[in-house]
Amino acid sequence: MTSGTKPGDRSPFPGEFGWQNGAVIDLPPRAMQDLSSLRAFAIPGQLSFRAGPGGLVFADIDNPDGSASIALQGAHLTSFRPKAQREPVVWLSEKARFAAGKSIRGGVPVCWPWFGPHASEPTFPAHGFARTVPWEVVDSGSADGATTITLRLVFSDATHAQWPHDTPVELRISVADALDLELTTLNAGEAPVPLGEALHSYFHVGDIAEVELRGLDGCAYLDKTEAFARKQQSGPLRFAAETDRVYVDTRSTCMIDDARLRRRIHIAKQGSASTVVWTPWGQKAAAMGDYTAEGWRSMLCVESANAADNALTLQPGEAHVLAVRYSAEAL
Repeated sequence: MTSGTKPGDRSPFPGEFGWQNGAVIDLPPRAMQDLSSLRAFAIPGQLSFRAGPGGLVFADIDNPDGSASIALQGAHLTSFRPKAQREPVVWLSEKARFAAGKSIRGGVPVCWPWFGPHASEPTFPAHGFARTVPWEVVDSGSADGATTITLRLVFSDATHAQWPHDTPVELRISVADALDLELTTLNAGEAPVPLGEALHSYFHVGDIAEVELRGLDGCAYLDKTEAFARKQQSGPLRFAAETDRVYVDTRSTCMIDDARLRRRIHIAKQGSASTVVWTPWGQKAAAMGDYTAEGWRSMLCVESANAADNALTLQPGEAHVLAVRYSAEAL
């Protein structure tokens, strides 16, 4: 995983964002890609592209160690399974809806450039617009057993109306026996820019009632189910009701211990000072309309974020990288 960069540093992804020896150059806008233009990024036997449900375009990665699928809308990873695991690590609702401009229930939605409701505009979408707009593929590759794809958000008049800042953003996805995600934001403007973000990851579990989440002992958190009351975690988390918490000032690795599936999922991160934990439980899931009757039992969101107390301010020329690694092992 790659740490953040400061003004004047080289790009964490050489050749991207238009860096040339520390200077930023303008990148021309490009239309959303079609399947024919994506052939240049395909890797025979590892990376391919297809038209999927709802008219969305997907990238499929399949190599000897792992497999994944990514919707180009939202750069939304919808599946990941290491070949050593019988069950997927990332959860997707069986009733997930695929449609242009709509969010997808499950996978790894990209929450950007704010987390939760917008600070001053209640009509703007919760968690920003990144998860529902087109992204374009700008790079792909294969090395050391991993297959990678890099996507860049495509800005438009509609996004600029909600976010009038010059902040190119890219997501690099690397698939092997572990999944690596790196979300990089550059402030290419001349003034500081506020930023909230999260990788809103849904993890597949055997039964939420038989899960323990470790790594947050002693951390302060804001409890959304109790009007954002500030509390402190004691011991591992266990789940018996709706849970919606923002743990602040924590950079620790979390672990999901899953008694039903007899495995542990590791959630390592860099460039993230908040961890969001969410499970809707039955009543709220039923009201959402894109869960099956018992689907909520097989998921847990553990989100690597910069939110609430830990929202960022990017200085002119500064880039920030939020990076995660997801892996699984037997218990």
